[in-house]
Amino acid sequence: MHTDVVLLSLLLWMVGVSGQKRPRGQLLQPYRHVRSKREMPPTEESGCKVGSPIFKRSPDVTKAWGTKSEHLLRLDEHDFTMRPGFGGPAVPVGVDVQVESLDAISEVDMDFTMTLYLRHYWKDERLSFRSNNNQSMTFDGRIVRKIWVPDMFFVHSKKSFTHDTTTDNVMLRVYPDGKVLYSLRVTVTAMCNMDLSHFPLDTQTCSLEIESYAYTDDDLMLYWKEGNRSLNTDERISLSQFRIQAFHTTTRLAFYSSTGWYNRLYINFTLRRHVFFFLLQTYFPATLMVMLSWVSFWIDRRAVPARVPLGITTVLTMSTIITGVNASMPRVSYIKAVDIYLWVSFVFVFLSVIEYAAVNYLSTLQERKERKLRERLPCTCGVAHPGMMSSSYSEVDANTTGNYGMREENGVKRERMLVQLAMESDQVTGHVGSTVYSSVWIDTHAIDKYSRVIFPGSYVLFNIIYWAIYSI
Repeated sequence: MHTDVVLLSLLLWMVGVSGQKRPRGQLLQPYRHVRSKREMPPTEESGCKVGSPIFKRSPDVTKAWGTKSEHLLRLDEHDFTMRPGFGGPAVPVGVDVQVESLDAISEVDMDFTMTLYLRHYWKDERLSFRSNNNQSMTFDGRIVRKIWVPDMFFVHSKKSFTHDTTTDNVMLRVYPDGKVLYSLRVTVTAMCNMDLSHFPLDTQTCSLEIESYAYTDDDLMLYWKEGNRSLNTDERISLSQFRIQAFHTTTRLAFYSSTGWYNRLYINFTLRRHVFFFLLQTYFPATLMVMLSWVSFWIDRRAVPARVPLGITTVLTMSTIITGVNASMPRVSYIKAVDIYLWVSFVFVFLSVIEYAAVNYLSTLQERKERKLRERLPCTCGVAHPGMMSSSYSEVDANTTGNYGMREENGVKRERMLVQLAMESDQVTGHVGSTVYSSVWIDTHAIDKYSRVIFPGSYVLFNIIYWAIYSI
């Protein structure tokens, strides 16, 4: 009976325990002890290394996700409106340039357009930060507005802009010790004072000048980071009218009476103009027009409809060439090399027209002399009875019998015109005939003969002197 009471008490206890409310998740408690060791959280008791790369990121705070750059660089703790080391020595700022392209060079506007990568190097200890592996941080243009950067500008620039496609082409790289690299891509149009006295056989030297706008040499010292090697160019740079001979850098001090001395950096480049284009478009046409004007020297002087239009055509063509060249050039106050060539050629063409005018004029004078001679000979022949005289005139060809035994006078072969006067008289003995010869010396064709030699020879001599002077 005692045994029955014990079993009944045990049964009632078990029923009471099963009716109580179990805490949430209590049934999962037995399974916690059978989880694999790999799934256990890393603790010192489990024996796992705290610095294992499996469980924890790199301790370098510069690469830690969620760290704000403003907090890392402590931008709120410093006044970046002041230059680094304000009140102390000048901040050295190194510069190097990568020239991407020379886009245009204009003689009319006296300027050039260049696209380049401009990089600045300086040290600002206010931007230093802690880094275990000495890795730098790179930012875009948004952080640049919050820190101090050199206030560079292009001297004598007409317009310039920083590229912003697809975002601002600006890069800032900060190193743990406070060194800064600031790079931007810029296109600038700057003035270039060109000397066109040798155009188009000229060589031009243009400069792009970089300077700080606000900081004098007491506050900021600009210098080329690696000397002449700080300037790099793209090998694919080419221009239609120029050949790039050299790029080099220089550094000078610029003085302003109101503000003081400033460091100024120069990017100098020398350009040699391609002359072949102008040979085809200007020099060859002008030379051909001059040679065409010489054709009139071989045309008969009596062919007025042939010689006059030829001379006028060449003159008008030369005027058109000169006008076309000057239309594309600036109105400078000095004479260019191409002007000398074109105007000398124009003078040669114009003189060929004047030459025919002289020939025609002298021919007219000769004809008048012949008419007066015909009118005067019957009265001066010494005949007693002029009315009984009959005269006839014949012009002997100068290339046949008219030049027999002739000698040169002053180096000129003259033509001779023989006037034969046949006089008949029947006063005394019946039919008496006598012939009187009179020769008149003329040089109507001498001008054409001289011009065939003088004009080409003079023009060839002019070309030799011209190209010897301007092609050096």
